[in-house]
Amino acid sequence: MTRARATRKFRADYNQPAYLFDTVDLYVNIHDDHTDVRAVSNVRRAAQAPADATLHLDGRDMELRSVAVNGRLLDAEAYQLDDRALVLHDLPDTFELTVETGIDPDSNLSLEGLYRSGDILCTQCEATGFSRITYFPDRPDVMARYTTLIEADRATNPVLLSNGNCIAAGEADTEGRHYAVYHDPYAKPCYLFALVAGDLGMIRDSYTTGSGRDIDLRLYTEHGNESQCHHAMASLKQAMAWDEQTYGLEYDLDSYVTVAVGSFNMGAMENKGLNVFNTACIFARPDTATDADFARVRDVVAHEYFHNYTGNRVTCRDWFQLSLKEGLTVFREHQFAIDQGSPGVTRIEQARIIREVQFPQDAGPRAHPVRPESYVEMNNFYTVTVYHKGAEVIRMMAEIAGRDAFIRGVQHYLHKHDGQAVAIEDFVVAMEESTGQDLAQFRRWYGQAGTPTVSAATAYDAASQRLQLTLRQYTPPTPGQVDKQALDIPVACALYDAAGKPLGPADVLRLQQTEQTWTFDDVAAAPTLSLLRGFSAPAKLDLDRSDEELARLMAHDDDPVSRWDAAQQLYLNTLVTDISARRSGAQPVAAGLALLDAVAALLDEPPQDRALLAAMLTLPGVAHIGEQFEQIDMHAIIAARDSLRHQLAAHFAGRLEALADAHQSTQPYHFDVTEAGRRRVLGTALALLATLGVERVSERIQSLYDTADNMTDRMSALEAVRDLPGEPRDTIMADFARQWRHEPLVMDKWLRLQASTRRPDAVATVDRLLEDGRFDFTNPNRIRALLAGFVRGNPAAFHQADGAGYRLLGREIERIDAFNPQMGASLAGLLASWRRYVPEQGEGMRAELERLSAQPVSDNTAEILQAALAASA
Repeated sequence: MTRARATRKFRADYNQPAYLFDTVDLYVNIHDDHTDVRAVSNVRRAAQAPADATLHLDGRDMELRSVAVNGRLLDAEAYQLDDRALVLHDLPDTFELTVETGIDPDSNLSLEGLYRSGDILCTQCEATGFSRITYFPDRPDVMARYTTLIEADRATNPVLLSNGNCIAAGEADTEGRHYAVYHDPYAKPCYLFALVAGDLGMIRDSYTTGSGRDIDLRLYTEHGNESQCHHAMASLKQAMAWDEQTYGLEYDLDSYVTVAVGSFNMGAMENKGLNVFNTACIFARPDTATDADFARVRDVVAHEYFHNYTGNRVTCRDWFQLSLKEGLTVFREHQFAIDQGSPGVTRIEQARIIREVQFPQDAGPRAHPVRPESYVEMNNFYTVTVYHKGAEVIRMMAEIAGRDAFIRGVQHYLHKHDGQAVAIEDFVVAMEESTGQDLAQFRRWYGQAGTPTVSAATAYDAASQRLQLTLRQYTPPTPGQVDKQALDIPVACALYDAAGKPLGPADVLRLQQTEQTWTFDDVAAAPTLSLLRGFSAPAKLDLDRSDEELARLMAHDDDPVSRWDAAQQLYLNTLVTDISARRSGAQPVAAGLALLDAVAALLDEPPQDRALLAAMLTLPGVAHIGEQFEQIDMHAIIAARDSLRHQLAAHFAGRLEALADAHQSTQPYHFDVTEAGRRRVLGTALALLATLGVERVSERIQSLYDTADNMTDRMSALEAVRDLPGEPRDTIMADFARQWRHEPLVMDKWLRLQASTRRPDAVATVDRLLEDGRFDFTNPNRIRALLAGFVRGNPAAFHQADGAGYRLLGREIERIDAFNPQMGASLAGLLASWRRYVPEQGEGMRAELERLSAQPVSDNTAEILQAALAASA
């Protein structure tokens, strides 16, 4: 077999498939040391394909046993085979294709295709995992109806699952073996194929649709974990009801099956009727999961369910259109999350992901449009840009159309393209047809990379009581895109007077040119501006507002996102000044009176939503602070942020202790908005107080840890004590590890805490944990907890001057990439933005990237390294 090199694929080169597959009958025979697969497909040449068209079948890491056309076995001279594909020639217009392969799931550590997770055999086929199961055109625009027969040993694999409805089951011809046959009535691309086999525990429920159909709901996991799955089941029923009530979408099969597995590269997968989830996105019990975990489980369960229509019934034509399903479904997940709890704080969390993760991606070598133009390895484009910026693009479209009109537009799109694989333009056109909006300029959001900056300037004339507001937009060059066009940017706007009262209703301004001016009449005095309210566009705002104006918005703005943003900007004003002083060798800068007065007012008259209070008391993250500078000095950022937190804690120590007292609870744990907000305030207050290092605070933290009946409060105690030297940190950390050593997801929290703890031996600690035999570091959850937890959670240690942090990460990238290229590439991305850092930090990152680029790494990781080191980045 010859070795084929990966080639770059371009959106402009898209061609329709030469052959279409109407049905696929899969026979999967599972044995202890291997699995046999036979795929029998009814194939026809597409109308536009020439008579001599070849059939390209993707395939990797498996043994080809035989190929037959219409029952006639082909010899090796009749096809071409390399390590990526099987190519057939001289085919009739219609034929039956039979391909037999052998695979070894137990040795498949890539976690793509069919692989083993503990005692469970499961699949992950998106984006191209099906080509590890059989030879097939592994592209989303080849859709077929699947019938799957699974045979296995009954004792070791009593549960056999696949997509669709189970139409037959029974004893196999060989003693001790059994089979199950599933038929999926809906045509689907192969990336939505799923199979699960194992000895599994189950919880069961049902849901009655609006039309009176009873849907069988089953959730499988390894025995002993059933008690952690009930919140996920309740969340599924919430999502099903919400989708019916909001979009009029009723579930379309007789059963909905979910399986939770411990080893999974992603969060979850929306396979038609058989979702496979990472346990981290299913398990939630008060003693093992935090409020954030409960919310994540709720939202990810909803996300995968919503894909049933926006992704499954209508799917993407090619992988360049990934945001067609993911951006739309993330937006629907965001809508659902907002409707379930604290709308303002939920929206703040959505905005934080864009600001702290997506904006830096836009500013780095991996900047790409929501719809990329090219890729080498598709798995590298499951990015925050495609998912979350894509969701923000959908959100802007919904704001422009109005909620009701937008929902009608989605319904029109789903009806028009049901059962099809389509492109982003098809969605935009359907919205135009339904809403009457002209979205020609708006399409630029899909093709243009980078983060636009909206600059605002005002001119107020007291005599005429007239305000002129001028907005300008600018998007900086990104790799491969130097010249940028003006975007259609909805800028939500409100005006406030000196007492914090609104001057008329809020409005949305459509900034569609490089520069536009709006006039406001009957404005009695120079106002304070509130712009990009609700984070109305994924853009940066350049607006010169005084600390007094920001304090006014903190106290009075009726938009929670704007209140929070005003607080963030007040903190940033101090932080940026202090960091700049430290970089120039000047004396550090202390918090000013305006900031202290604003925080005092916040504590004296807090918002009714406790979670909003906690968010407003939380300083910007280091990533967002770094975005304020041309070059990032992580050590100066950490020093300034630590200093400001300590100043706030010292200045408000009494009020923070009173705040913590007021938010203690003696009631049993309950996950709801009010209680989650209370616990969040308590954790925020303790984290600030812990910076003082006084004994009474340590005692308070110890007491919270000892008396907590839930993981949220335990983690608040652990995070507060994490960076304190000696006792009580070591005692609490050791007790936590002892108590929860048998719960992998809880131990992931412990690993993350260990990796992010500030101490001189942090790198050595991570090194030691990597070799700890108690943890399986082929598991992506362990990798993310320890290595990503170290890089993102402990930047002081990662960027330490001797470069040990960079070398540790580089060594682990090389090791992990050898068996799991997706994870290897993901970790390599943590080094990619080296040019954004001051030379004493960036050069160490660059050196490790160059060392890795000289190694025989996977195509996934090679693409990341090439982009990071490109001269034009």
